[in-house]
Amino acid sequence: MTEPSQTRVLIVDDHPMVAAGIRAILETYDDILVVGTLCNGRQAIDRVAELDPDVILLDLNMPQVGGLTATEIILESRPDTRILILSMHDSREYISTALSHGAMGYLLKDVPTEEVKHAIDTVMQGRRYLCTGASKSLKPVPDGAREPLTSREQTILLELARGQSNKEVALTLDISVRTVETHRKNIKRKLGIASTAGLTRYAMEHGVLQGTGHGR
Repeated sequence: MTEPSQTRVLIVDDHPMVAAGIRAILETYDDILVVGTLCNGRQAIDRVAELDPDVILLDLNMPQVGGLTATEIILESRPDTRILILSMHDSREYISTALSHGAMGYLLKDVPTEEVKHAIDTVMQGRRYLCTGASKSLKPVPDGAREPLTSREQTILLELARGQSNKEVALTLDISVRTVETHRKNIKRKLGIASTAGLTRYAMEHGVLQGTGHGR
């Protein structure tokens, strides 16, 4: 029998000691090939085609381009790449947002070393991976309880309820159209609303439009 092919892993973290530590751990496994360590999302976007990773371990908060934006851009051109977010944040908002941007997994930086390898193996099998701390944060919300909108989502809901298109909202808030679309999808999911008309109705019924000059 032939040896199984190696999983190509790219590590992206703006803390050199963290990246070096993860690399040292992964290089002890014969079925892992670390193709590089980079320090921000911009470098990951620029070099992903050259390095050709199967899995990217991607820090969430980095200078220039953060993990969420990098995830979106990389997956647009390389949808088969598995992205595992590395983070110190275990809040529901951070985790659900990372997953909604296309990440296949979420790892807290304090996980045991062997869990990083287990996470890589899991996403290579096409399954989502959440470390224990992240799983606890995503516990099901009790029936009847809605996941609250973030302040950014509330702002975008207001603009959409005013009749703005995704492109107009993007221009108003100086963000990409794709980011607006992602927020819009998250708002609909959180509120359990399928249509734009439903969002407008929700905004009117809950006073979102009050005081904007667009309501009665």
